[in-house]
Amino acid sequence: MKKNLLPLFLLFLVYTTSYSQTQTMKNTNQFSSEMEDRMAIKNIVDTFSILADQKETQKQTLLFTEDAIVESKIQGQPTTILTGRKQIGDAFASFLNLFDVVYHINGQQTIRFDGATAHAISYCLVTLIGNENQQKIKTTFGIYYNDDFVKKGNQWFISKRVSNFVWQDRNVLGAN
Repeated sequence: MKKNLLPLFLLFLVYTTSYSQTQTMKNTNQFSSEMEDRMAIKNIVDTFSILADQKETQKQTLLFTEDAIVESKIQGQPTTILTGRKQIGDAFASFLNLFDVVYHINGQQTIRFDGATAHAISYCLVTLIGNENQQKIKTTFGIYYNDDFVKKGNQWFISKRVSNFVWQDRNVLGAN
């Protein structure tokens, strides 16, 4: 009887070892894929900021889906809603052209995945320097973005962005 159990035990051992290795590979591949997606989404947020600083608004629009929505809120109150790449690009260009210097610093970010969609919250500090009444004015905003992303093919795009302007500080540059 004991001799008959040995082949079964060996078969069981091979099966469980193989199953365990397969599960480990699936988990490793899933982890690797999620990390790649996290890096891609972080790259979109960072690229958006760099392109804003360079006033490359047409390139910025390519980070969005064709029918994307961008909503801005100041201290929780909705101020503008833009729909589609053209309207988004035109509005971004008009706004950024008001300033000599645009400077973003991105901070912490959380991302939640749901298949081919994702939701991220990203914090950002934005400094804008422009001219008002023959004076250089520096405005600094504390902003966080609520972004919805969609993956098309192997590429992520912003499908909706809610820009939450939480606080601002305005100073005359060179004033004592």
